Amino acid sequence: MKTKLTLTIDRELIPLAKRHAQARGVSLSELVETGLRRLNTDANTPSFASRWRGKFAVVNRGDARYRALAKKYL
Repeated sequence: MKTKLTLTIDRELIPLAKRHAQARGVSLSELVETGLRRLNTDANTPSFASRWRGKFAVVNRGDARYRALAKKYL
């Protein structure tokens, strides 16, 4: 069910937002709704670090730089 909502937005931003919506063939309301839905979707998306964790092999664990970084971060 759709419900009306009043937003307060900078005066200079309104024409830009309207042009952006018009260029995409959607209403300003649809544009805002899509943006808000995307925020909810992004919350469920795994972080960059968790997506790449374990994907790289350590080449030389005896390296002084590796030991320093492992001590600091692992």
